[in-house]
Amino acid sequence: MCYSIASLERKAERLARRYCNVLPPQWQTPQSGGEVPGELPLYYFVSGFAHPYLPVIRPDGMRMHSWGLIPHWAKDRNTALKIRKGTLNAVGETVFDKPSFRLSIRKKRCLLGVSGFFEWHGAGGKKFPYFIYREDREMFSLGCIYDSWADPESGEIIHSFGIITTPANPLLETIHNHRKRMPLIIAREQEALWTDPGMPVEELKAMIRPYNGNELRAHSVSRELNRVRENRNEPWAIEKASYAGIPDEMGSP
Repeated sequence: MCYSIASLERKAERLARRYCNVLPPQWQTPQSGGEVPGELPLYYFVSGFAHPYLPVIRPDGMRMHSWGLIPHWAKDRNTALKIRKGTLNAVGETVFDKPSFRLSIRKKRCLLGVSGFFEWHGAGGKKFPYFIYREDREMFSLGCIYDSWADPESGEIIHSFGIITTPANPLLETIHNHRKRMPLIIAREQEALWTDPGMPVEELKAMIRPYNGNELRAHSVSRELNRVRENRNEPWAIEKASYAGIPDEMGSP
């Protein structure tokens, strides 16, 4: 699964340049009063269970969306908030069938640019967190879906998203050894295809598969990340930590 990520890009303008292959040519970074602030939040570690607002890349622009998808048909606020607890991720094998996801996966797909993500390795009855990232430390894209929900009482509109997951590739099978899942990673050359609302369903299904790129690396990080009440959004969250009996680093050199 994927419930925690790192996002180290602070400037919306640079993020927009990174995704110029997806964003419309006329899109400009809002500076004040817009949906996306010029200065983005810095996350060494952020959990989806906090439902943070993150910049997602849609074919019509960059937007701030809350993590935890709320389908547009949720009838009231209590229902909406209950649903989003279980929609941080969407299982790729069933995403076309589940009521919360089946409309979004067909027409409302987006990208979440991340610096890396976190998964936990089980060993000796303990859980050891790993940080997974590209060898070159460049940002990469997670395949997501989005929707917008209007509160019938207040009129507030909540834009939200969920991350698609797939079976783990060999690296993530070793790390995430108790569930053997991973987020859907979209290769750069396929980013525009993923966000294209006109993509045929069969071609979309073919894209939802374990990432086979060999540029991913991982290293163990502090078990302080297991303390959910601590402030984990600090530089130490992505720094290597060593433990007896488990590898410090994983991934092909």
